[in-house]
Amino acid sequence: MGTPNGQKVTIMLEELLALGHQGAEYDAHLIRIGEGDQFGSGFVDANPNSKIPALVDTTNDTKVFESGSILVYLADKFGELLPTNPSERASVMNWLFWLHGSAPYLGGGFGHFYAYAPEKFEYPINRFSMEVKRQMDVLDKRLAQSPYLGGEQYSIADIATWPWYGNLVLGNLYEAKTFLDVDSYVHLKRWAETLAQRPAVQRGRIVNKVWGDESEQLAERHNAADIDAVLKS
Repeated sequence: MGTPNGQKVTIMLEELLALGHQGAEYDAHLIRIGEGDQFGSGFVDANPNSKIPALVDTTNDTKVFESGSILVYLADKFGELLPTNPSERASVMNWLFWLHGSAPYLGGGFGHFYAYAPEKFEYPINRFSMEVKRQMDVLDKRLAQSPYLGGEQYSIADIATWPWYGNLVLGNLYEAKTFLDVDSYVHLKRWAETLAQRPAVQRGRIVNKVWGDESEQLAERHNAADIDAVLKS
């Protein structure tokens, strides 16, 4: 499903296709997590933890789950978007792991209590708001030093982080721009806007999305023409 975690993988695959890797051609099947599709036997076979996304590489029958693991698998398989130099690779991996430790505060913490909880409680909203603002400050300081999270080159660290913090800064997540004063994080905002202009990001972010503006919804993707039809509408 086209949640931030789902968007990571479809953006990655679209980036690989844009780089000319036809072996990255993919089928994106919608798993409606609100209806329990993730607990079906077919999906559990791919991910025993019943969380989206999950990937099955039909070229070698490899099953990969956890979005960060999928990004690393694809980067290694195609030799793209993850440096081979040990120091540069470590920098990218630092920020990839940072994201996977931080996003639960934004999604399950702030997002839940600010946007989805049936009752609004001041303490958890304030608690998670302060943590999200701290995280944005961490990103802002890093992006004041380099154009991308891993350094000078766009990488899987950016692909993993943009669906969460990029969408948040651009107002595509929780409608909390004003509440969190996101415009004050100028370097983070620059990065978010820059990545939003990438064609692969624009393509990948609409895959398996079934809510919001109909011009940005694509329940399933089985070839490039599926996305083309939505973007031209």
